[in-house]
Amino acid sequence: MNESTRPAEDEDPVGDAAAPDPGSGILRVFGRQLKRFRVRAGVERSEFGARLGYSASTIAAYEQGRRVPPPRFIDQADDLLDAGEVLKEMKEEVARAQYPAFFRDAAKLEGEAVELHAYDAHLVKGLMQTEDYARAVFKMWRPLLDDETIEQRIAARLARQAIFTRCPQPHMSFVIEEAALHKRLGGRNVWRGQLEQILLISQTRNVDVQVMPLDREEHAGLAGPFTLMELKDGRRIAYTEVQSDSRLHTERGRVRGLEATYGTLRAQALTPRESQALIEKLLGDG
Repeated sequence: MNESTRPAEDEDPVGDAAAPDPGSGILRVFGRQLKRFRVRAGVERSEFGARLGYSASTIAAYEQGRRVPPPRFIDQADDLLDAGEVLKEMKEEVARAQYPAFFRDAAKLEGEAVELHAYDAHLVKGLMQTEDYARAVFKMWRPLLDDETIEQRIAARLARQAIFTRCPQPHMSFVIEEAALHKRLGGRNVWRGQLEQILLISQTRNVDVQVMPLDREEHAGLAGPFTLMELKDGRRIAYTEVQSDSRLHTERGRVRGLEATYGTLRAQALTPRESQALIEKLLGDG
């Protein structure tokens, strides 16, 4: 879950290899079905879009598989076109298409996790990013992403943050390098907003946020960022990503090793309370 310079999906964006092919797969199938039901209902694109609050060009993009329609649109379109829940049945797969191909399976598991623990080294983890911080990160990607892709990726990232309000609440913890907190990506105001968001998240009862300070002489995380998840059925899974190579690990020995690494990282990092104090100090000094 956790993206040379290619940051992890949680650290960031999406290069050419990561971006989904918008003209194929589930988006293309959904688009054809959407158009079929619209034509059957005898509704022009402009009229259909006006009823749902979208432009004709946006409807065309959905029908041609060039954009990922949001869940609310799918529900409304199915009802308006009397599609018999055919469109609604594709909603979960369509939602997965908003993520880079390499992250889709991990995103699905993340949404089902009862525990999630992550270590990040270069950037604030995607799950904790503000909209402005995420936009700044995506805009820095090279080669450049087009504006539509950037907005799509931001929407997908923010949608993942529903995990913080899910019921029952999963147990989550984050260890983040202090160096990542010093990077004023997007400028001072964006940086301050991001630190304030981390503080808010850290005050949630089911979330622990710890900072790995710069002055530590021992550090167990030098091999890079990773995420650990436990699912409802008791399975424990690890996600790692380096450059364009992302992997889900289910082999118990590999997962156990990363669990041991994470335990050591938490012991080496500042406590949650000390971490809050450090972030507050950065805000006060900045």
